[in-house]
Amino acid sequence: MIIELSDKQVKEMQVKVFKALSDPVRLAIVRYLKKVDREVTCGEVGAAINMSKSAGSYHFRLLREAGLTKTRKESREKYVSLNTEAFKLYVTDFFENL
Repeated sequence: MIIELSDKQVKEMQVKVFKALSDPVRLAIVRYLKKVDREVTCGEVGAAINMSKSAGSYHFRLLREAGLTKTRKESREKYVSLNTEAFKLYVTDFFENL
């Protein structure tokens, strides 16, 4: 099912996306996820960028709320990956839609 967003909704999501990307830690998370190009545990990301579990929870939540990452839970582990469709919609197409 494809959900069409209004122009106003797209602009509101772009604000959330760019706010999420404005933090150096969240940007490091996104860069790491792009580099590995696969689903990884939150702990693996934390170890790779030297981030505590509590800080990770905060940053992963903001990235997820901005639609930039997808998270799934399996047993006690959380797995995270980039939502490339959101990057295309809100970041790549940003300049074209100004």
